[in-house]
Amino acid sequence: MSAGDRANDPAEKARAWRDATQAAVCDVLRPWTHGTIVRATRYPDYWDLNVVRVEDDPAMSVGELTALANEALAGLGHRRLDFDLPSAAEPRRAEFEARGWRATRLVWMRHEGPSPAAPEIPVETVPIDAVQKLRAAWHQEDFPGHDPGRYPDQAREVAQLRRAQVVAVRAGGAPVGFAQLERHGSAAEITEVYVGPEHRGAGHGTALTRAAVAAAIKAGVEDLWICAEADGRPRELYSRLGFRPAWTTVEFLRLD
Repeated sequence: MSAGDRANDPAEKARAWRDATQAAVCDVLRPWTHGTIVRATRYPDYWDLNVVRVEDDPAMSVGELTALANEALAGLGHRRLDFDLPSAAEPRRAEFEARGWRATRLVWMRHEGPSPAAPEIPVETVPIDAVQKLRAAWHQEDFPGHDPGRYPDQAREVAQLRRAQVVAVRAGGAPVGFAQLERHGSAAEITEVYVGPEHRGAGHGTALTRAAVAAAIKAGVEDLWICAEADGRPRELYSRLGFRPAWTTVEFLRLD
């Protein structure tokens, strides 16, 4: 693949976006034989910014990869390995899970088409702090009983660095769902879309995503990204709203 082809390849563009957003915040980007060790020492509880990226097939055992993560992320309350190639991750998945790691297959999607018409649900821009309770509820939904530590405060600070815009829908005067748009350069990502369980199925997620897309277009964003579990329902929603798959990755996470 030529340099021009790589620059226009959707997967390469998605990878470049991931790398750029991490580099903008992280103070450690240390190459290793098969990838990059990424650390944001100011934000140790922000998992996405403290990872070992595995960027090719390392030809290493799960034990060796675990030892690498233990060394690279020493002192943190988690271990994480992000595989850029599903073909390298999947043969190791069963053993990682047997060792207590949580595996998540993700698809990065790029906005390429118009969204279909949908019933209008009021969506408003709100301060970051207005949806902190929803963030806490989301964390407990995904990781029941886990103490997020300083993550909420660290996530708030990172969101401000990334010029985050938060939109929300309300019921009874309180936010019941929100989406977050983060920009970097000429690109942006809808990094979060969450609706409380009791308010799902009413079109709130669609309204929030559409509002975030509209905000990105208004800001002149050239490439708009969103990431979803490859086999989850949100992927179907995002597909209906004009997002197309660009790149698939696999994350392995272990909480201590």
